Amino acid sequence: MHLNPYGEDAVKLAASLANQRPSTPAELADRCRAFGLALESPVTAQDVERVHAVLDAWEQVVDAPDEQRRAELVNRMLAASAAHPRLTDHAGSGWHLHYRDDDQPPGAVLAALISVGTALHLVGRGMHRLRRCAVIECATIFADTSRTGRQRYCSQRCANRDAVRRHRAARAAS
Repeated sequence: MHLNPYGEDAVKLAASLANQRPSTPAELADRCRAFGLALESPVTAQDVERVHAVLDAWEQVVDAPDEQRRAELVNRMLAASAAHPRLTDHAGSGWHLHYRDDDQPPGAVLAALISVGTALHLVGRGMHRLRRCAVIECATIFADTSRTGRQRYCSQRCANRDAVRRHRAARAAS
């Protein structure tokens, strides 16, 4: 049973694609498969272009200055890509909802998946739970799926780097 095949997995895929954008159809297809996305048709160069445009819009959501602006941007993405929800059992993966029309190319599928997944993630976990790493020289995007909702760093490595920097600054100041 799939309770929510969107949300967390979709924003993690979006973050992965945004942080290291695929440059070829094969690379995009491989990255989708690595995140468990079943592609029903071959990925084309037009799909890669569409995904890059979706990621440009998605990064505006990530960088939005406040919740109201973030909601406006997500709503635009939803209006541009999502359709009426429909039940499907494609690829024998079990019944679940799709927020797109049937027989869409992979670029359109990803546009709907990313927009709906982002909306579900933000309303389900909190409007602040999509951001860039707090380390100044790291621009990595991540979806905060922590229990407390206070994740500031994209990785433990960046968290450690910042802790060492703060410790050295405090020692130098004293």
